Amino acid sequence: MGSLGAILKHPDDLYPLLKLKMAVKHAEKQIPSEPHWAFCYSMLQRVSRSFSFVVQQLGTELRNAVCVFYLVLRALDTVEDDTSIPTDVKVPILIAFHRHIYDRNWHFSCGTKDYKVLMDQFHDVSTAFLELGKGYQEAIEDITKRMGAGMAKFICKEGFNSFLIIHVNHQIAQASISSVFLNTEWKVLCLCDAIRLSHLQVETIDDYDEYCHYVAGVVGLGLSKLFHAAELEDLASDSLSNSMGLFLQKTNIIRDYLEDINEIPKSRMFWPREIWSKYVNKLEDLKYEENSVKAVQCLNDMVTNSLIHVDDCLKYMSALREPAIFRFCAIPQVMAIGTLAMCYNDINVFRGVVKMRRGLTAQVIHRTKTMADVYGAFFDFSCMLKSKVDKNDPNATKTLSSLEALQKTCRESGALNKRKSYILRNELKYNSVLVSSAELSSSSSLCFLLFLLISLLTDQVTRDGRFLEFPSVHMDDGWLHKCLLYSMEAAFLIIVGWLCFLETHNRLSHIDMSDPNATETSIRLEAIQKNCRESGFLNIRLVNVTMVDVVFCFFFVWLTFDSCFHQEILRNQE
Repeated sequence: MGSLGAILKHPDDLYPLLKLKMAVKHAEKQIPSEPHWAFCYSMLQRVSRSFSFVVQQLGTELRNAVCVFYLVLRALDTVEDDTSIPTDVKVPILIAFHRHIYDRNWHFSCGTKDYKVLMDQFHDVSTAFLELGKGYQEAIEDITKRMGAGMAKFICKEGFNSFLIIHVNHQIAQASISSVFLNTEWKVLCLCDAIRLSHLQVETIDDYDEYCHYVAGVVGLGLSKLFHAAELEDLASDSLSNSMGLFLQKTNIIRDYLEDINEIPKSRMFWPREIWSKYVNKLEDLKYEENSVKAVQCLNDMVTNSLIHVDDCLKYMSALREPAIFRFCAIPQVMAIGTLAMCYNDINVFRGVVKMRRGLTAQVIHRTKTMADVYGAFFDFSCMLKSKVDKNDPNATKTLSSLEALQKTCRESGALNKRKSYILRNELKYNSVLVSSAELSSSSSLCFLLFLLISLLTDQVTRDGRFLEFPSVHMDDGWLHKCLLYSMEAAFLIIVGWLCFLETHNRLSHIDMSDPNATETSIRLEAIQKNCRESGFLNIRLVNVTMVDVVFCFFFVWLTFDSCFHQEILRNQE
């Protein structure tokens, strides 16, 4: 469920985590008794616990279809991802995969761990597939065919030069492959066994979009067809469905850079050369410390590219009628915008995996129920992302333009006024204050603002004015969070927010412009004021605040100071 330390640092995660754990346990009890269906649902939980939970939102018939659809595409993806499979073996399997799903006896050993089990027992997936309604089968077959052909195209593109039009059941897939067309169906015969695909590499942004279309956009198309086949939704346009898949896929590609580039025996290179070549000579150079500045700029360029799909995603979700389907679609999209906000301008993408903590993920699942929730989450995460934009970044103008357009859409929806503010009800939301405070290992806006106030008074504010540094002052986190649990009234949030704002205003008015550090100091203080304004605290009138509230708030701040510096004195004495 999450470590005790994480829960103490983020106490508001506890209830959503408990609810998520209970929901997962309930889902495990819902696994059908038939062996092939039991395999499908247990395998779904093993290869993707988060998706397994989201699927449980759906009704039985549609849930079965989506479960099989996911496993079929996961198996197809496993074949594509296995870099140990020779190209002349892999390509025919990918192109014929839509036929294999009708064969109860077909399986192909590849992949590792749970994915190998899936491939070894793929006949169980085929058995489940054959029990679905004809409408579901046709939709799954069509998308599998299109995805397999698209994957084959990109796999072969790097290793061969001449182009061939491969006919598959009267559908045309363009593939860059040197081959011989042997019969009325198709058969690929490599002219030279020595030719092998060294690695997949996407050249242009158009290639990037096309690749993401084949591996994810068509999934969006397929899901729209399944929703329509279930007679629960109107058939969405291909462009909107495609954007739903592209936004998720591009987020995963950005987040998984290091895993993909370190893939053994061959790297997987999904970032388009058209973007990364502006910053480094080789894609793998981004992971080296000496290229950190360029790496972050390239990362920000990639995130900015992914934001072009956000408007379509919001249009797609706003048209959904069935609540279960809405949650099924909306939760991953909110997770995606949150992940992009985390990854943006973060060098750790090239050192490991940057992702939302488990507790925040549980909160997203718990709170995403209506379109108002989606608009609110997209707006909040866009605020967080916007606050991280460095004006010196080469793509800053384009990034800010995309974010402002997104925020305008969210405001014009009218949904932001309908949602209940966590400021008034002390409800933790995923806004910029929350996500920024996650960097401080804290769980509330109050804790963030208290740290900010302390840092102002002790002259310890970071360069961007958002995060705090205490190089010589250390707190007892357990004591502090225990106090916070008993002091989470909205009045305190407002008071401390105003104190931070007034303190920065006072310091700005007393800056000595002859000081060589005056410009940098002004930038930091103005950044803090901006964050205070965006938090919304300054828009709330202190009409319900009593003198007791004020005294308690100041007393709490004084206790914090006293604890900090008392500990520091003891350490100095030691």
